Amino acid sequence: MKSKSATLEDVARYAGVSYQTVSRVLNKSANVSETTRRKVEEAIEALRYVPNRLAQQLVGKQSNTIGLVTTSLALHAPSQVAAAVKRYANQDGYQVLISMIDENVEQSIQSAINELKSQWVDKVIINVPLESENAEKIAIENDDIICLFLDVDPFSSVFNVSFNPADGTRASVKYLYEQGHREIAILAGPAHSVSARLRLKSWCETLDGYGLKPVTVLHGDWDARSGYAGALQMLRETPSFSAVLVGNDQMALGVLSAFHQHQLSIPGQKSVIGYDDTWESSFFYPALTTVSLDLDLQGKEAVRRLLNAGQKEDGRSSSVLPAKLVVRNSTGPKQDDTRDLQQIADTLRQLAQQLSS
Repeated sequence: MKSKSATLEDVARYAGVSYQTVSRVLNKSANVSETTRRKVEEAIEALRYVPNRLAQQLVGKQSNTIGLVTTSLALHAPSQVAAAVKRYANQDGYQVLISMIDENVEQSIQSAINELKSQWVDKVIINVPLESENAEKIAIENDDIICLFLDVDPFSSVFNVSFNPADGTRASVKYLYEQGHREIAILAGPAHSVSARLRLKSWCETLDGYGLKPVTVLHGDWDARSGYAGALQMLRETPSFSAVLVGNDQMALGVLSAFHQHQLSIPGQKSVIGYDDTWESSFFYPALTTVSLDLDLQGKEAVRRLLNAGQKEDGRSSSVLPAKLVVRNSTGPKQDDTRDLQQIADTLRQLAQQLSS
């Protein structure tokens, strides 16, 4: 038989105080002595009392909860953003309700928002790749709450905190060009993802500025498996490439694995640049050169701007965050195959002379 949950009145009786005193302790009021506060907290722990936050919101007519609509938290970048949002919201006394959706289904975004609204959430962060017009439609249809977007074109009209896709992509191409690479392949994210398309567009425009075209352009699904499959396809169809630009670090992990299995030296025969700079990327083998997005800063900035935003749109200030290239061990100068063959020939000649002497 399920035991009856403790009520606020039970806590008050156990602590020997009034109902109002327990309420003041739960709301962190300063008008409670330390001794009384300790008695109430001990009663809460003893009775395992769980405050009804929804009921508190109904009484106070104010929500202390932020909603987060996000794509799969199995992916590193969304999970890091979610962790940051939760951490900084908690520091400001807010809880976070997370709704994880399939980014391919636009209707599921609205369903997630509706579910959050039903729980009296009036401030929502949306971390789903969206075209500007789709984000604008969501914002208009939900003008009774504040929606802040994290994965849209940073220069769209909606309230957003985004990264400038041109920063890291241009730096990546420039670095590879200066290292002597001219045959560069691209493994982009899903074609339906706005962030993937923005990165791809910037890579291609920067290459074009150097008079280059990508050797090949393939699309993955953000996961390591699709990175592995994409690398194998490149090696079959366009093996001459010396470097590859990858849409995120998880796909880059799959690319590295495929190259290792084919006994290709990294760097040397192949150079690899990822995107996101997730926590694990510096521990890949070799450590991954990647575009660093400060996802913790994005979560922090999103929470700050959302909580400071007024109901009027002119009080909502968007932010474009910078990205930068972090050079590690997965990239290096293009290998001079002619020089390497000459070195091999010289070595063989020296061995032949030693054997004949």
